[in-house]
Amino acid sequence: MFYICRVDKQLFHLIALSQVPKVGPILGRILVGYCGSPEAVFRTSIRDLARIPQIGLLIARNIHDSSCLRYAEREIGILEKEGIQGIHYLDARYPQRLGFFDESPLVIYIRGNPDLHHRRIVGVIGTRSPSPAGRVHAQDLIEALAPYQVMIVSGLAHGIDSAAHQAALAHGIPTLGILGHGLHTIYPAAHRSLVQKMTGDNGIMTEFPFSTIPDRENFPMRNRIIAALSDALVVVESKEKGGSMITAEYANRYNKDVFAIPGRVQDTHSKGCHQLIKRHKAHLLEHAEDLIEMMRWEPSGKNTGGGCQADLFQELEPHEQAVVSTLSTNPEMLIDQLGFQLQMPPSAISSILLSMEFKGIIRSLPGKRYILNHS
Repeated sequence: MFYICRVDKQLFHLIALSQVPKVGPILGRILVGYCGSPEAVFRTSIRDLARIPQIGLLIARNIHDSSCLRYAEREIGILEKEGIQGIHYLDARYPQRLGFFDESPLVIYIRGNPDLHHRRIVGVIGTRSPSPAGRVHAQDLIEALAPYQVMIVSGLAHGIDSAAHQAALAHGIPTLGILGHGLHTIYPAAHRSLVQKMTGDNGIMTEFPFSTIPDRENFPMRNRIIAALSDALVVVESKEKGGSMITAEYANRYNKDVFAIPGRVQDTHSKGCHQLIKRHKAHLLEHAEDLIEMMRWEPSGKNTGGGCQADLFQELEPHEQAVVSTLSTNPEMLIDQLGFQLQMPPSAISSILLSMEFKGIIRSLPGKRYILNHS
């Protein structure tokens, strides 16, 4: 019998499930779906587990190895001692943007108090060895986005990543660093002082348990989270291969809007950006206004809190009014249908719908369907 202290059973058992050999996020969700709950996975017999599609006898035996439960018990103790939030994919606090994708982590770990459901999230990434111009491009972009109530997400690496976090802090923009290791340490170590400044509405997040070291294979996994969280992803400078290109590929798979800042034709720092643009995997970004126009964003100085629904309808931005008008004549629509009818890219319509759901104007249903909220 394992002692679960002041933490819900779902978190405990999903931490354990995430440590079962050969079980990743996709198989983890399959197991929970078939068994009915994370706890039920560990109560189901080896024979019944082995009958579940894609599981088999080896994984079923791994689940019944109690070492994973002991590991989860230790991890829960660390979370409580260190003041770390553990949030699982069945929790309402889990980022909605991550929840769209089955390969997203079963559990995430967070220091700080970032708004994981922030209205607008922009990922800013690039090379670890940027040119002086690249740093300026990142800083200017983020300064220009300040009136639009965005959150800046990046990977806390050297170069463009750290420049993005620093610029966000300088302009009072919330920022979230996604790590490729556990929260026991900060890598690179030179960014410990930067992380110390990321308090309040800022924070750092990882899918890796507390003591996980920064192994090379962790960082591509980290990159998919940056892509999934971002409504728009901006590549400032990148070589033809590397983490930024991997993140851009994920963002394209996730139907996010990717932007790339061009450079000189022979500049090695810009070859990756040029490749993305040439292959139609990124929009050419010369000024922040290019992104703002593509995303159909307007400055967000309005107070959207409180008031009745009629008041909210009167304060709608034009693209939000278009969604309301469309849903008024089509009471229930898929997100893809809305995007097609309104001629909006997937990331733009997702951002708009998320904002409108926070305002209480629309309501999401299973299967990415949306209706007007008449309550």
